[in-house]
Amino acid sequence: MKYNKQDFARRLSQFNSDYCTDVPSKERSVQFIENLIHALFPIRQNCAVDEEEIAIELDRSAVKLRELLHSISKSLEQSPDELTEAFFSRVPEAFEQLAADADAVTRFDPAASCVEEIILCYPGYFAITVYRMAHILYGLKVPVLPRILAEYAHQLTGIDIHPGAEIESPFFIDHGTGVVIGETARIGKEVRLFQGVTLGALTVERSMANTKRHPTIEDHVVIYAGSTILGGDTVIGHHTVVGGNTWITESILPHSVVYRNHRVLVKDRKDFIPPVNFEI
Repeated sequence: MKYNKQDFARRLSQFNSDYCTDVPSKERSVQFIENLIHALFPIRQNCAVDEEEIAIELDRSAVKLRELLHSISKSLEQSPDELTEAFFSRVPEAFEQLAADADAVTRFDPAASCVEEIILCYPGYFAITVYRMAHILYGLKVPVLPRILAEYAHQLTGIDIHPGAEIESPFFIDHGTGVVIGETARIGKEVRLFQGVTLGALTVERSMANTKRHPTIEDHVVIYAGSTILGGDTVIGHHTVVGGNTWITESILPHSVVYRNHRVLVKDRKDFIPPVNFEI
């Protein structure tokens, strides 16, 4: 088929007029969250921590959010001004959660030398920071913007936290790459996740959009690397340790230890006979 630029441009125009109206700018969304994080943690920019300067940064963040909300005002249940006020009224509580999250890292991770290192270097902490801000917007029923923020953190860290998940504090993600936390997951206090953990759904169907599809993790649970926990009815009881590379689709009682029963064999290399075609 011969390429016709004008016909293709017309098709693109029709498609995008249906799907790309009344959505926030990704670039301006990123600017907003970076500015807000700068206000919450000036150390990330190696800037002064003067009270007045921080207040100015918070005002600048509010302006950026209000502008974003005005761009999607037709999709909002409240006015941009009301939503901006509601968002920033909840930010102090979210900051206290983040302070507790940082403290948890210093208690659990012997590699963490100070809070400054956690804020500057830990991808899990950055992902949690963005999640806690996106979660406020999600609760205020702001469309699309919470997902843009979550995917920005996902892109930078490899950690995918849906803004609809309910995560209490303190919360700690160690290393983090490959962690997936679904929209209806619920996570209690003092929970620790390692890399490659999935809190997902057993089945994915559009009809389940308004049902609880993802597991509940109660307080003081540790889930080690590579574990997959699925299902909205699955509850991991408090003070449970879930070993690495486990597959769980049923509830676990509190104070349990879950692990794979497999063996690792070690042989003397002098007596080891390689299999046929071992070398490639």
